[in-house]
This record gives sequence, C-alpha cells and structure tokens, in this order.
Amino acid sequence: MKHFPIFLDVEGRDIAVSGGDGAALAKLRLLAKSDARLTAYSAAPNADIRDLAASGKIALVPRAIEAADLAGKVLVYAANEDACADRRVVTLARKAGVLVNHVDSLETSDFITPAIVDRDPVVVAVGTEGAAPVLARAIKAELEESLPPALGPLAKVARGFRQLAKALPFGRRRRIFWSDYYSRVGPRAFDKGGEAALAGALEQLLAEHMNAGPDIGSVTFVGSGPGDPELLTLKARCALHDADVVIHDRLVTSGILDLARREALIVNVGKKGFAPSTPQADINAMLVRHASEGRQVVRLKSGDATVFGRLDEEIDACAAAGVSCSVIPGITAASAAAAGIGRSLTRRGRNSSVRLITGHDVEGYAEHDWRALARPGEVIAIYMGKRSARFIQGRLMMHGAAPDTPVTIIESATRADQRVIASELAYLSEDIAEADLAGPALVLYGLAPREAEAILRPQREIVL
Repeated sequence: MKHFPIFLDVEGRDIAVSGGDGAALAKLRLLAKSDARLTAYSAAPNADIRDLAASGKIALVPRAIEAADLAGKVLVYAANEDACADRRVVTLARKAGVLVNHVDSLETSDFITPAIVDRDPVVVAVGTEGAAPVLARAIKAELEESLPPALGPLAKVARGFRQLAKALPFGRRRRIFWSDYYSRVGPRAFDKGGEAALAGALEQLLAEHMNAGPDIGSVTFVGSGPGDPELLTLKARCALHDADVVIHDRLVTSGILDLARREALIVNVGKKGFAPSTPQADINAMLVRHASEGRQVVRLKSGDATVFGRLDEEIDACAAAGVSCSVIPGITAASAAAAGIGRSLTRRGRNSSVRLITGHDVEGYAEHDWRALARPGEVIAIYMGKRSARFIQGRLMMHGAAPDTPVTIIESATRADQRVIASELAYLSEDIAEADLAGPALVLYGLAPREAEAILRPQREIVL
C-alpha cells in the first residue's frame, strides 16, 4: 500500500484549484460537496466554473496562481491540462509545503483523490493507487446501488446520540447496540416515520440494552479451510467479525486473520510437530477463561475443525466449565487438495469410499488397517504425512500395495504458492525429501494429478 487512506478535516479550510477547464471543473464539483473554502485560479475559466463562482460555491481569481496564494492552503490541485503550467503549480506547492495533486499524473502528486460514494456523513472512498481508475468507478457504481439512501440520515442522527450511548459498557455491549440500530431498529423506524422517528427509536433501544443482563460469553469453533480467504464460509466470516478473541492455529493464513475486527485480541496457539508448541491444556483453559469473562471467542482451526483438530477435547473442556459452544465447519484439506489436481476423491468403478488418515498420533507413527488400505483402487488422504512418509510407504507395500500406485503430494493447497508433485508409492519418501516442503502438505494415495503443470518426477526404474 503506497498511498495510506485517511479522511482529512477540511471544514473552513482553504483549498486551491489551478485551472479553468474540464479537469478543474470536475475537481471543483467534487470538492464543493465538502465544507472547505474553495478558490479557483484561471485567466480564462469556462462558463461552468464562472457559474459556480456566481452561485457563491467557490471564489474565482481570474489569473494564474502565484506563490503568495498558497499561504494557508491545505491542498492544491494542478488541473490546468497543460504540462508546463501544472509543473509550475507543483513546484510552487512543494516550496510552500502544501500537498499537491497533479491531475492524471501519479508520479508528481503527493496525494490522489479516490472515487467517492457520498451518504453524508457516511463516505466511502475507493482507490486503486492510480492503477485502474475505471475499476474504481465500477466498484463505486456497485456501492452506490448497494448502500441505501437512508444510510446518511441513520448516521447523522446517531452522531448526536453517541454521548448518551456511552452509558453502555465499552466494547461488545456498545457494539451490539449500534449493530441493532443500523441493521434492524433504525431502518425500520426510518421506513415508518422518516428521519424524525430515529431519535425516539434510539432512546427506546438504549433503554432495552441498559436493562439487559450481563454479557454471556461463548466459543465458536471455526474451520478456516485450507488457506484461501475466499473459501471461508459466510457464517465463518460473520463469526470472525463478531469475535472479541480469536485463538488460531499456526496454519491459519494472515489473509483470514485480517478478516477479524481490528479491536479483537488475536492469539496464536499453533502446534508444530517435534517443535515447541502450546500445550492443549493451556488452550482449553484459555477458551474457558475468555468465554467465562463474557467474551465471544472464535477458535480458528485450519481446514475443517472436525478433522484431526482435537475438537472433542476442546468442546469437552467448554462443556465441563458450562461454556456454550458451536461449530462452523470448513473445507477440509483433502477436498481442497483433490480439487487442486482436478480429481474426485471417489469415482464409480474405482472406489466407493475414501479414507482420511493421519501419519502420526500421540503415540508416534499411527497404525491403520494396512491390508485394507493396500487394496487396488483405494484412495487415501494422508494428513501430517511428511515425517511419516517412509513408514507409510513401507507399511502399504508390505501389505501388497503396488509400487507404481500413483501418489500426489499437494503443498499449500489453494494458496498462491501451491505446489503439486506427482509421484508413485515406491518413491514417496524420496520425492517428499527432495521437494523440501516448507508449507502444509497433504498426500493423496491412489490419485494422479490431471493437470499437466504438476511437477513430475523423472522416470526411474522401480527397485523392490
């Protein structure tokens, strides 16, 4: 982000626009929606700019801008549509220490003006850092359609009520009050009685919230999916938006964590095999403590919370403490990995079931029904299989699995750095070692990638 978005207080402050034609007029019309004092400088202003001056919306100085004119100005627009004249304005502004916008010249501008959706006092600014102004206008058009005209009056009345709302405890209670007003009570009152009905609706709503009982905390277990934020469910997004505390696994991506409220407490309790990790007992205690103190807690797990996520242990801890909880499932890594190689986990005539297994458990390498898993046509999704690859490979071949059974390793499924490595059972451990996997990886036994861009191992003779 090269341009940091802010909202500048321009009430009663001076802004200068240098130029007298279309570019200057466009800026003046936009700036006229603010409470700034506007002055246009042009020796030959067009009729529309003269009309703005005649209406009293702007002051018009019928000459080129000079250095002395910049005293006290908060912003300057160079909009002469003449390269030499605009470079002169930029130089004058820089010497005066005033922020300048050179229209249609990103390189020589100190700031850019975004596309604006105006629902005064609600203002939405859309910027693309000058890279795609047409896209910014398209986004603005969509927002114009989706934001109701009533939004402005709702916010205007609420602004005068904010001091009274401070009678509610800071934090969740106050946030729920305003959420109720904007999403439910306010729009309903506006539809019935217009802006005049909003103050009474706010007073009644505040009384209801003041008489409400103490906050009751809860824990929501959320599956964050394999890593792509766009694969997060709508219900999961809502839970993140409402959370006071987010306790997350190591593999949850930053893009998903960015969806949480900025005020939320974010706690990383990630575990890593054969490395220092947060003890499960500490995680359980943390969930119970925050919820017992009235907070809404999201326990954010990678993939699907119900698959190899110690979900039962954490639910049991909440239940024992009398803390209410719920589960929002996510896309498990097996489904994401299969989609990434263009394959189905089940297929008529090939396999009528799929096994999700882990490479190791609390006692070490995990044992399974290897004879059943080694049968022709079986498909297995192997979680946490990087370190246990040689053990799994040996067990399967020992129980009759064909050495040339296709195996696919998917690293960082659905993420920008996803890698797909095609292998065979006989080379599974070797190929995993050579791949030097840094991200989370899942092994799909019995499936070869459909996509041609998979990283194929060189042809080698299978030695038994």
